[in-house]
Amino acid sequence: MNQDDMKRAVAQAALKEIAPGAILGVGTGSTVNHLIDLLADRVGDIPGAVSSSEASTRRLQAIGIPVLDLNDVDSIPVYIDGADEVTPEGFMTKGGGGALTREKIVASASDRFVCIVDGSKLVDQLGRFPIPIEVIPMAREHVSRQLTALGGQPKLRENVVTDNHNCIIDVSGMTIPDPLSFEREVNQIAGVVTVGVFASVKACSVLIGRENGVEMLRTP
Repeated sequence: MNQDDMKRAVAQAALKEIAPGAILGVGTGSTVNHLIDLLADRVGDIPGAVSSSEASTRRLQAIGIPVLDLNDVDSIPVYIDGADEVTPEGFMTKGGGGALTREKIVASASDRFVCIVDGSKLVDQLGRFPIPIEVIPMAREHVSRQLTALGGQPKLRENVVTDNHNCIIDVSGMTIPDPLSFEREVNQIAGVVTVGVFASVKACSVLIGRENGVEMLRTP
């Protein structure tokens, strides 16, 4: 299987995580797009979904699944989303698609987080993929200076505006042995909306698409 085949296979496997009649939390990205396409055959048993981005909202609506406001939903049994990288412990880097803040909100509001990735995204330690950080525009340079002081190499993602009308700074050159502490420290910088390290909200399980099939990894 090529990488796209692995993404589709892992999306197919994720369908088993969705209970009929339950509200579904839906993430953003190329692997999730495969999941949404597959949901077209299950429109009748999914009463609604809470989406993490305008892009996913449009795809869900196009196949006939109602998209609900999180404020109107009491319970989301499972949230399914991809990752830019994920460790065996379930810590993730997310935000390559720019939806990190809404992704973290919906994940936090859900009972379980199932991460779906192809095998190239599994890493021993976060930091190989640049860390996305959503930032209020007026604080862009202030936040960049603070990130440089932490040892990172911040770079503004050019011509990108998030669904929340903010900008994104990608930080490279860092390894993150303690994702939870790193997440807390960066989130305390004035002007940061969300850091794309998901440690306080991590995956409960990871479905990994490989050339010979799909592997499930239960996180500690």
